Amino acid sequence: MSTAQKPETRQFSDEELQDLVASTDSGGRNPKNRGVALLIATVAFLWSGFQIWIADPQFSLAQHIPYVRVIGSDMTRPMHLTFALFLAFLAYPAFKSSPRSYIPLYDWVLAFVAAGSAFYVFWFSREISGSARQGRLTQVPTADVPILNNFEGLIGPTIFPQVIVGTIGLVLLLEASRRALGPALTIVGSIFLAYSYFGQGWLIPDLIAHEGRSFNGIINTQWLSTEGVFGIPLGVSTAFVFLFVLFGALLDKAGAGNYFIKLAFAGLGHLRGGPAKAAVVGSGATGLISGSSIANVVTTGTFTIPLMKRVGFTSEKAGAVEVSSSVNGQIMPPVMGAAAFLMVEFVGISYLEVIKHAFIPAVISYIALIYIVHLEALKNGIPALGTGANLLTMFLKTAVGFVVAGAGFYGVIAGVGLLREVVPGISNLLTLLALLGVYLGCLFVAAQRPDLELDDPKAKEIKLPVMREVFPTGLHYLLPIVVLIWFLMVERQSPAKSAYFAVMTMLFIILTQRPLKSLLRGQGDFIEQFRLGVADLIDGMIAGARNMIGIAVATGAAGIIVATVTRTPIGTELAGLVEMLALGNLFLMLLLVGLFSLILGLGLPTTANYIVVSSLMATVVVSLGAQEGLIVPLIAAHLFVFYFGLMADVTPPVGLASFAASAVSGGDPIRTGFQAFFYSLRTLALPFLFIYNPTLILYGVDLGTTTGLLQAAFIFVIATFAMLLFAAATQGYFLARSRLHESAALLLVAFTLFVPNFWLDRVQPEFNRLSGLQFEEVLEQAEAGDQLRLEVIGPDFNTGASRSVTLVLDVDDTPAEQRVSDTGLFLMPESDRMVLEEPMFGSPFQRALGDFDFYGSEQVELTAVLRPADRMPEQLFYIPALLLLLGVILLQRRRQTQPAF
Repeated sequence: MSTAQKPETRQFSDEELQDLVASTDSGGRNPKNRGVALLIATVAFLWSGFQIWIADPQFSLAQHIPYVRVIGSDMTRPMHLTFALFLAFLAYPAFKSSPRSYIPLYDWVLAFVAAGSAFYVFWFSREISGSARQGRLTQVPTADVPILNNFEGLIGPTIFPQVIVGTIGLVLLLEASRRALGPALTIVGSIFLAYSYFGQGWLIPDLIAHEGRSFNGIINTQWLSTEGVFGIPLGVSTAFVFLFVLFGALLDKAGAGNYFIKLAFAGLGHLRGGPAKAAVVGSGATGLISGSSIANVVTTGTFTIPLMKRVGFTSEKAGAVEVSSSVNGQIMPPVMGAAAFLMVEFVGISYLEVIKHAFIPAVISYIALIYIVHLEALKNGIPALGTGANLLTMFLKTAVGFVVAGAGFYGVIAGVGLLREVVPGISNLLTLLALLGVYLGCLFVAAQRPDLELDDPKAKEIKLPVMREVFPTGLHYLLPIVVLIWFLMVERQSPAKSAYFAVMTMLFIILTQRPLKSLLRGQGDFIEQFRLGVADLIDGMIAGARNMIGIAVATGAAGIIVATVTRTPIGTELAGLVEMLALGNLFLMLLLVGLFSLILGLGLPTTANYIVVSSLMATVVVSLGAQEGLIVPLIAAHLFVFYFGLMADVTPPVGLASFAASAVSGGDPIRTGFQAFFYSLRTLALPFLFIYNPTLILYGVDLGTTTGLLQAAFIFVIATFAMLLFAAATQGYFLARSRLHESAALLLVAFTLFVPNFWLDRVQPEFNRLSGLQFEEVLEQAEAGDQLRLEVIGPDFNTGASRSVTLVLDVDDTPAEQRVSDTGLFLMPESDRMVLEEPMFGSPFQRALGDFDFYGSEQVELTAVLRPADRMPEQLFYIPALLLLLGVILLQRRRQTQPAF
């Protein structure tokens, strides 16, 4: 049976699709009782209000109102989880067969008990800080508790109320995780708790075995301290993620989602396979405000998938395009799901640095997906929807648009800077008034045109939107995005503060856009439109909170794994286990880490998967790379883990986004998932490339200089070109259908453009290798800005086995005679070698050499100093690569039957 003849699965109705999204993102229960529904909505609204309050107003008002108290993270995190647990048990049914139209009594009990366990940590935060977090659990005599009088012999003379509360809280958190996210995270968290308690057994390798921790100690760490459930992941969810999710929900409720989709179709709909290309761009734009792959698929896919099928895409390929573009929305800054904010904490760099490193891979991945769709259209003779247009012309127009927007943005920066110099006292007020004037101007332009309506993709005649008609109708939706970027990049405010101002801007817009448009159009229904604006605001606040339930529960449960990693040997010894499995080879280890991420991601959402795998594996990648002499930036290791974790929503048999897309398209979900995985090969190739060539993530590139900006532009152009060739190779089509040797040649060209240093290292060594005895001399003669590498070999502190590591030493302008002492290294030169003593505490290399045993019979030795060698530019290898590409072009030109673009 041919592909066209295969029977399709049933397409879901709009109501069923919305239920699918709700089941995964906001909870599938919809109580019919008005009072219960109102309670859930009120709690969700209050949660959003609480998050806005702790973002800024509590700090601003506390300076002027004496009774306003600022609460810290020891109280905000428990309160955040209190809301999440309460809503989780009310919104998510226990099983598929559980009632959805009402809430059973046992769920009411679980909701209040779970929320109470988290609220206990909030209410008694000061007492817990002075007792449990100091290692002193509160004890109560059993005899003082009447209900336990008869059980003193069984329980013992004392009980620990904090432990009881913590135990209940942990169990119910894992149950909430099972309901909201599926069983995977619950199982993984339970395994880590069991490992922490037992420590050893026939299932636990000797390498990571330990004596086991006490039950009270585990509960103290996991529920009462700031290491476990209330640790960094939940802190990121509380401080950053909620506001960005709320921002996206408000934008979507205001109508920005439909606006972005219309823009995409106006710009790309006329191209070959236009609906598919519009799906890529529309899903990318929606991903900026959504952060949910499933919601992204359903929101944009209900319109794009039927249109893709109409122009000739099969159900599976139409669904796969939507899945690939929707999942990739999570790698696109500024939100990146929640990973961007977690990387800030885990890697220890600023939020802007994370965006800088993530931007180029994300953009070239989307450009490549558009090209993949274009190649599919060429291979299968898929026509344009309407009058045809040129892909290169579209790219050129887009580039010009970015340049004009960038120039305008820099003009605004210069204008605000001048305003602050001339009238510093009122510059902020004038800037705010100018922003208000721009908003009113945008609304005036939008009011001249009718509001955008949702199109029916099943209509007999499809009329593509026109850019000059669509673009003016939603200019005001761009203002809060500009505000967010302004405070992040210009004002250099924290992500939380920036998101707060963007949310406040969005609240003002969603409240006023309807009545002001009505006024400008002279329709006379100002009061009714204002009422609708208030309803939109309330709905957006509720939707933002309900979309956060799963994320908050996931980050809380993932904190269990993080605390176990830091409190047991698994965090330090896993590197040895993985190294042993990978036979000490970095590439094999990367494959193992990627496979581990894929397997774990089959049942975990991207955020939880990233937390678990990065906690276990990111430092392992860095340390094993150092042993091979390859300096892997920590941010590259974290991005590697994150990119593989993205495939969780794509990869069969679980891939939820693939199932959502097949529900829209009527195609087979497994075939859709495999096709989407095939389209996503470019996303899987990128992590390997920036591990071996970190300049792809702009590591070491200073964007504050003209040279750095030019270097970044050059990297972007070359990487984009290389990724397009990689896409052509994997799709088996370039100018014509590719033969096997032609695809292999395209892969070789793409690899050379991505990693030219691979070939250069085989021709000329990267470093001049000098004896460790020459270290002092080399360091004193080095110039400021040079980078030296030090090879150190010695016994491992835990195993006694010999291990090696490569250290990086950046030479600054410190006087030559002080450089050695500033390193903190204690050098003991002998006749033929340089022996090291334990580095000075707090020195640059003290942590890097902390795993060495400096007091054993075998000594730690500085074996070599590597100084950068003078060698030819790596870009010379572009020449043979481009000549090989020219050969492929000449071969395929003979078989080409239609224009390449």
